[in-house]
Amino acid sequence: MIKTSDFQPAIFAANRHIQTFLPILLRSNSAIHGIYQQITLPDGDFLDLAWNKIPARMDSKPLVVIFHGLEGSINSPYAKGMMLALDKLGWNVVLMHFRNCSDRVNLAARTYHSGETEDASYFLGWLREFYPQSPLLAVGYSLGGNMLLKLLGDKKTDVPLHAAVAVSVPLLLNVCADQMGSGFSKVYQHYLLQKMKRKLISKFQQHDYQGLIGLSQKDVQGIKDFWEFDNAFTAPINGFDGAQDYYMKSSSRQYLGGIQIPTLIIQSMDDPFMTPEVIPHENELSDSVCLELSQQGGHVGFVSGQLWKPRFWLEQRIPEYFSSIL
Repeated sequence: MIKTSDFQPAIFAANRHIQTFLPILLRSNSAIHGIYQQITLPDGDFLDLAWNKIPARMDSKPLVVIFHGLEGSINSPYAKGMMLALDKLGWNVVLMHFRNCSDRVNLAARTYHSGETEDASYFLGWLREFYPQSPLLAVGYSLGGNMLLKLLGDKKTDVPLHAAVAVSVPLLLNVCADQMGSGFSKVYQHYLLQKMKRKLISKFQQHDYQGLIGLSQKDVQGIKDFWEFDNAFTAPINGFDGAQDYYMKSSSRQYLGGIQIPTLIIQSMDDPFMTPEVIPHENELSDSVCLELSQQGGHVGFVSGQLWKPRFWLEQRIPEYFSSIL
């Protein structure tokens, strides 16, 4: 089902770039006193978790998993805001840092990517085992949303979630990579790409990427856009035949018809990270999927309210959806 969202942007923040930047500015001082935990993965690497509180084993309150976006972490404004909102409801919340996205360098040569679902699948199974009484819910933002939708569509009923929400999802990765290389969106690309390159260069101390995939530090420093980065690193280190092959196989739009649990997708038509071309047709969605479209909202923005009292609409809509399912 496709429906029109009831989101109304704040009058002072109708522009898509203002919507995208505003949560960063308004949430910059939001404090999260998270509880941190490490779990070991089957390949010997680790995941860093951030909890609002670690629940007792037989706790039966809802447990919400947050999957962050590209180069995100518990310090991302949307993650802090959602954890605070859900904590006020008395729910348990945990953010899974993708590999190399916490404050520690991961052990494996590979990191994470838009279609890598194995870590999340293992983590959800780990949660189900440790907290058998808690309804499990998940929300993914941007890259984390793409990963979550791909996981749901691929695993179908073999996933221990009651419901899921995906926000500002790059449903067609090649289209989004093109968009990020044009106009003002180049600013976002530059910011994210610099972080990605710094992290990758730091991993050269542990791994011989020249020997593994023919990539030198000089090559990394010369990368100018996402296509080049994914051609040079993401694709070969993860076994893809170039960026186009990676984008084609990892884009979540093709998996939407296979989703079997209640799932809400929240997208804005003015998202500067993508174009309307990424929006699926209704016949591509399974009966379990509801796509809510708004004309405005930017990328993981959705700020409403007044100048003196802004409201973070996602922090109302997502708990509202989860509550309706539970």
